[in-house]
Amino acid sequence: MDFIELEAIEGLRWSWNAWPVTKQEASGLVIPLSIMCTPLQHLSELPILSYDPLICSQCGAVLNPYARVDYTSKLWTCPFCYKKNTFPRHYIEINENNIPAELFPTYSTVEYHLGKRGLSHVAHLANSGSGLVSPSFKAGFGLASPSFKSGVGLANGSFKSVSSVSSLVGSERGMNMGRSGAVGPAFVFVVDLCTEEEELRVLKNELLHIIARLPENVLVSLVVFDSMVKVYDLGFSDCLRAVLFHGERELSSEQTISLLGIHQMKQQHGKPASFQQQGFLLSISECEFNLLTAIEDIHSSPGVLGQRPLRSTGVAISVAVGLLEGCSVNTGSRIMVFTSGPATIGPGMIVTSDSSSSIRNHRDIINGSASYYKSCEFYKKISQRLSDYSIVLDLFACALDQVGAAELRAPIQSSGGFMILAESFESKQFSKCLNHIFSCDQDGYLRMYFDATIEVITTKDVKVCGALGSCVSLRKKNNLVSDKEVGEGGTYMWKLGSLSNRTCIAFIFELGDEQKAQPGSAFFVQFITRYRYGNMGIRKRVTTAARRWVGKQSPEIAAGFDQETAASVMSRLAIHRTESSLAVDVIGWLDKTLIHFAAKFGEYVPEDPSSFRLSSHFSLYPTFMYYLRRSQFIDVFNSSPDETAFYRLMLNREGVVASLIMVQPTLFQYSFDGPPFPVILDVRSVSPDVILLFDSYFCVVIHYGSNIAQWRKLGYDRDPNHESFRKLLEAPELDAEQLVTDRVPVPRFVKCDQHSSQARFLLAKLNPSITQDSTDANGSDVIFTDDVSLQAFIEHLQELAVQS
Repeated sequence: MDFIELEAIEGLRWSWNAWPVTKQEASGLVIPLSIMCTPLQHLSELPILSYDPLICSQCGAVLNPYARVDYTSKLWTCPFCYKKNTFPRHYIEINENNIPAELFPTYSTVEYHLGKRGLSHVAHLANSGSGLVSPSFKAGFGLASPSFKSGVGLANGSFKSVSSVSSLVGSERGMNMGRSGAVGPAFVFVVDLCTEEEELRVLKNELLHIIARLPENVLVSLVVFDSMVKVYDLGFSDCLRAVLFHGERELSSEQTISLLGIHQMKQQHGKPASFQQQGFLLSISECEFNLLTAIEDIHSSPGVLGQRPLRSTGVAISVAVGLLEGCSVNTGSRIMVFTSGPATIGPGMIVTSDSSSSIRNHRDIINGSASYYKSCEFYKKISQRLSDYSIVLDLFACALDQVGAAELRAPIQSSGGFMILAESFESKQFSKCLNHIFSCDQDGYLRMYFDATIEVITTKDVKVCGALGSCVSLRKKNNLVSDKEVGEGGTYMWKLGSLSNRTCIAFIFELGDEQKAQPGSAFFVQFITRYRYGNMGIRKRVTTAARRWVGKQSPEIAAGFDQETAASVMSRLAIHRTESSLAVDVIGWLDKTLIHFAAKFGEYVPEDPSSFRLSSHFSLYPTFMYYLRRSQFIDVFNSSPDETAFYRLMLNREGVVASLIMVQPTLFQYSFDGPPFPVILDVRSVSPDVILLFDSYFCVVIHYGSNIAQWRKLGYDRDPNHESFRKLLEAPELDAEQLVTDRVPVPRFVKCDQHSSQARFLLAKLNPSITQDSTDANGSDVIFTDDVSLQAFIEHLQELAVQS
């Protein structure tokens, strides 16, 4: 079973692709029943439907290929609750040979582009001689039939016609939105005035470049802060005018709105609040000159020698949230914080302004001596406000020291925001990430996805325990929600302030107590993701997947085990446990789980470790757990709390492949002997005559063996007689560029020679099979460490597994 091919079709990776029929058998699998879902993953064939989906009147599931259809009676039976639903009149001409896209058997995922005019408008366009044709499919449940007359997306031709119709309708809708002056997404730029003047100049230039690229209907606001917070009135043209807030005073949302002078209109019952026009938040077309003038006017605040600058980051963020709340922007907005140091006053401060006092480290947090770590509680309150108004919080921290990212992690992660930790605003990492966020599609709309919800619908025998990732539980319960909560649980629907094509959520499931399923029968899971695109149009992507129930001890259980997905899920579970437990306890839990796993699926003679074997379906999993135990996600030695927060946030966001690279990096060898090939992540792979390309997701290293480095220093690569050597040096550099092309944030790029100081970036991640205590080094590199090697770890695991 090729799990990667399945993911390319569904956007899903399952830890177990065949599930046992009873709750007891499922708990015996050790690794939880889970799905890694990438809701908006790029799919090669994705039907785009410009009409509203058909929804089951009982369970809310969307019509899908697994529904049973009675073409004579025009009824469809929901595969989740078995409720019979009638087709609306628009589907009157469907039959076995003329089916809608959502029933096509190979399209487990479809996307609906919704609009107020809906289906009737599309039908009108198709019949009005506007050049639009009825979308259709070539293959189906039978032979092709004449085109479907009503033009609602049912038919008989090729898949390309569906794309052409949707793009024409989408562009027409986009043009109408532009003509009607539809309000776009909102951006509040929050700038730290304590940044050094040269750094601030670079930041201002980046902001000016971004603003020049924004669509005209985008809303913008500017907030700057030092010991005071200043909100610019961009609607006042006579001069630069701003409202000041004291940096030490915590303000409620109502107080912020009142001080800004925002007068909210009363919300009509049953209707969402509409955007309130204010001078502090205006469209680019209305305030571009004033905004550019305000940015040019920004200058660095003078500091005091021997003191940290007075920086009120927490109040600045709170004021920015209050501004968006007051303006009733609840369709998609971002607060983008650009800072160069820690908050030193007011709510959210992490250290005093006295430079002799050190910023908290992991030991301080564990011992409870981090006096200002209570700022986490302040930011958790901010998290809820962000969720209520679909606001995203981004942090761009460019400093050599910590800035308080650990405290800010909660609102950033729950809202789906970016966190960038760099050394300078001049760094490539910062500019590339900013450009990536503000990239536009071919129609000029920002390639952003806002105000999303994801709903999970399952067969009645399957219960949802919770989700791990950049989401917030909406606390909506039904009979499919388990009493056992994992992560963001107690719901069947989650809120995501923002998401991307790479955003991945881990969903945890369990089986119900009254399981009545029969082995060999199918069960279903449906993911319904509703979101707003950059043009504020509403889209709904529906993915429906089916798997089989299997009997006890069925070989399909082992064949359906996805080791990579299991490692990714266990990594997220381990990170979740670190929020309330010490690292040593989390490692103990991982070890205990692994021992039970090995005892369950290993083949061995009791009390005989030498007889222990794991089949190929399970053999890689212990290695993944070994590298997870010693990764920066669990072992925080030599990492600051800010760095740890960044690493964990990224692991909780990325999909299976990327998260696995973070846990167990990849290593490729380049030599004169042939094309590059992967080698084991071991110190024995280091050799004088080879080049190694190492990728840990956060860091890419090109490591030159001592002989290769010597030849390069002698200039052999510039000698025409050594063309092969020049190509050998170029090959890993080209591959490294390919690795980091679409990766945001940009990883650290290191070139180093064997035995040099920067070789530590590679050696720290290698399996220490040869240490200072080894007797069989044979001239190989030695790693000075007390860590246990992978070989010793596996041997110890075998001993414990056969005992249990």
